Amino acid sequence: MKAILLFLGFTSICFNFISQSDKELDKKAKQLVSKLTTEEKIAQTCQVTLDALLKTDDKGTIVLPIEIDEKKLTQLIEKQSLGSVLNVSSHTLTREGWNKILQQIHAPFQYGKTKAPVIYGVDAIHGANYVVGGTLFPQEIGLAATWNPSLANKMGEITAYETRASGVPWNFSPVLDLGRQPLWSRFFETLGEDPVLASQMGAELVKGYQGTNPAESTRVAACMKHFVGYSLPKSGRDRTPAWIPERQMQELYLPSFKAAVEAGALTVMINSGDVNGTPGHVNKYLITDLLKNKWGFKGLAVSDWEDIRMLHTVHKVAATQKDAIIMAINAGLDMSMVPYNGPHEEYLNLFKEAVVEKKISMKRLNDAVTRIIYVKLKLGLYEKQLIPWNEYPKFASDEFKNDAKNAALESITLLKNDNQTLPLKKSEKVLLVGEAADNLIFHNGAWTHTWQGEDTTFNSAHAQNFHQVMRNAMGERLTYVKGYDLSSLGGWEQCTVVDIEKAVRAASSVDKIIVCLGEMPATEKPGDARTLNLCEEQQRLVQALQETGKPVILVLFFGKPHIIREIEPKSDAILHAYLPGDFGGEALADILFGSSNPSGKIPYTYPRYDGVVEHYDHVPSEEKTNKTLGKAIDPQWEFGHGLSYTTFSYRDLMLSKTDLNGKEELAATVTLENTGKIAGKEVLQWYISDLYASVTPAGKKLKGFQKVALLPGERKTVSFTITPEMLKFYGVDNQWIAEPGEFILQVGNQSVNFQLK
Repeated sequence: MKAILLFLGFTSICFNFISQSDKELDKKAKQLVSKLTTEEKIAQTCQVTLDALLKTDDKGTIVLPIEIDEKKLTQLIEKQSLGSVLNVSSHTLTREGWNKILQQIHAPFQYGKTKAPVIYGVDAIHGANYVVGGTLFPQEIGLAATWNPSLANKMGEITAYETRASGVPWNFSPVLDLGRQPLWSRFFETLGEDPVLASQMGAELVKGYQGTNPAESTRVAACMKHFVGYSLPKSGRDRTPAWIPERQMQELYLPSFKAAVEAGALTVMINSGDVNGTPGHVNKYLITDLLKNKWGFKGLAVSDWEDIRMLHTVHKVAATQKDAIIMAINAGLDMSMVPYNGPHEEYLNLFKEAVVEKKISMKRLNDAVTRIIYVKLKLGLYEKQLIPWNEYPKFASDEFKNDAKNAALESITLLKNDNQTLPLKKSEKVLLVGEAADNLIFHNGAWTHTWQGEDTTFNSAHAQNFHQVMRNAMGERLTYVKGYDLSSLGGWEQCTVVDIEKAVRAASSVDKIIVCLGEMPATEKPGDARTLNLCEEQQRLVQALQETGKPVILVLFFGKPHIIREIEPKSDAILHAYLPGDFGGEALADILFGSSNPSGKIPYTYPRYDGVVEHYDHVPSEEKTNKTLGKAIDPQWEFGHGLSYTTFSYRDLMLSKTDLNGKEELAATVTLENTGKIAGKEVLQWYISDLYASVTPAGKKLKGFQKVALLPGERKTVSFTITPEMLKFYGVDNQWIAEPGEFILQVGNQSVNFQLK
């Protein structure tokens, strides 16, 4: 094996990447596919988890620390020529550990024992979260709260650099599902509830991951997830059915994916659930007709975990496993995440039977494999499979950490600040309460070092939690009381109050109280929730502290909204930190002490009541109510809400003209001024309302946004372009149309009417 390692290291140093045109790569991919046997082609469509290659004990348990089993490697990679491996097994690995494993996996191709290299994928969701020392950013919901596409691009760029430093060239990110069902366990992985916000932020993530040449040693292939409709389960539980009318699909759920395709995304992962009774993996209209043919997507479509098998075992649309393979591949799926050793052989055998029986055509098989090979060529894997881990001098650098902190700074959202409770004064004594303040798992959430992110063993050694940051800053002026315990028992989150009397006693000797509220990290099925209500124990703790009469500041370490209706009124200030990553504690402290000015805006409508799902783009009928019920639309906070330590004024909204025909554009300008005493950043949100239409129009829809930095007293004139395309909706004839009529443009407290002729 030493000879193999030396050989790989030598080839990686000698090769220089050469950018080739897509036409050349496509032609080359077809040539390479033509040299594969039918069995080798089918093997290229098979992806197994790393566990399938690892040593196990007599009971079948993986031996730790993990090691490649040479017999399994020979069987699966060398003899069977499987095309892809994914996952990290039990927990995060060092770069050296990753390189060692990947050197072994790539060795058969290096020595000419296979005709195609393996493509390795991992879920680097908010930074290189499966590489020891990787730079961890806010989760996507927090990233969306920055409303700053340049930060999304930077997160993608750094994540790509550090993921490729481990040797992995394929990242299963970004999540482009809309966050419009807050019960869904993966809500925190979304870019919020609006398609324009999600499209712009998601496209920049793709560009950051892939750059202009994905074959570069600092880039990875992006993977759009999860095409499409996965995030709207009717029950709120993961991988359960969604019912999405075609108009909603076109106007809300498809745009973020289309924007990512236009940004050049190389791969896509298919929705594990079903939409309108059709499982995502057999939806030929969406995968082939729309994504590949109409949008021109050239990359590969991969299944999620065991999802072809589940067409037979769970969804019950395929009577046999062979039928499941036939249905999925013919619908346009290119690669199956099988993923286990054993079942993968059944997949290979049944797939071959289907080809022999001509139930899967050779044309479809060739197309699937050509797409897979095309992506491998695009990543430069035929020439260079692995770059040595020590050739990445910026890995975990101060520069990268500062970028992650900046993303957290711009994400943290000031929801409430009565009587200028914040920022804190330097002389004030503070009581800090809450387990969420004292452990990085509550700052990071799932997909952090382990799948569920609960294991504190692997917390980043270079990062400090919020309590540690505050202790270093305040010394003896800070008192900390845990207040509650969070845990996961019996599959559900459990909360227990501790030290409540101690916390109340400690409040008597401080000036202000900061209570950090949190939730257990969780995602996918383990993260299924019963309610959005904040646990009674945390609420009771807050209420007891509010009764002391001291100002109470709430910090929300939430990946999804929790109902805080009962404790909000008596809270003097509220900061939404989301899941801000390893440097969220530092960012939060900077904002609390006023060295940074909050500029985040909440990327979803924050509910006031459990069971009431509201969105900002509701139609007028949703506002109808009666005197008994009060307001019909009554969220805790509106989409796009966020305060600052300074103030901004909007004025002089003007249009270049008031009439727009179907081919022209309309220029809008508005003056924004920082009317406060400190520098700040404001997000201009441009909304358009269609007053009357043949399909009931939304009250308003976001059409664009810009984040603007202003010094005290500074003014800027900001422009926005209205195009006829922005005024289109999906009509009764299932076509995009723009109807003549009156519209309203709104930004801040300014609005102006215009006509489409």
